[in-house]
Formats: sequence, C-alpha cells, structure tokens
Amino acid sequence: MNQINPTKLLNSKWTAVKPINREKHFLVAEVEYDEDGTVALCSIESVLSNNSYEIDWIELKDASKWLQGWK
Repeated sequence: MNQINPTKLLNSKWTAVKPINREKHFLVAEVEYDEDGTVALCSIESVLSNNSYEIDWIELKDASKWLQGWK
C-alpha cells in the first residue's frame, strides 16, 4: 500500500501498473478540497499525451494499480 499525504498530492508523479490507453506515466494536475479539508476531486494528466482523467485519489494507495514516481 502506497503512503499518501493528501496535502502533498498535487504535482506528484505516478506510474500505472497496467497502462491506460497506452499511457503509463501520470502527474496529479488538479486537487480540490471540500470544506472539511478532504479531497473532493483528483485529476491526473498523462505525461505523454496530456490527456486528463478524474480518479478517486484513494485508488493511488493501491500498489497493484499505481506505483509512486516514474518507473
């Protein structure tokens, strides 16, 4: 399980274990917080094509789907 601090999520780098549309390396481009300070929206952007995807940031904790950094 990846350790993630929600306040340091923005601009963090991630590698998809199984590529998404032939894209493997991603950067967290946007993080929005609600009034309680919890993450309401997380958007990742492909480094290769600049395609943007909205994901549940909790998915990044799953080491079988995501690796921290670019590998």
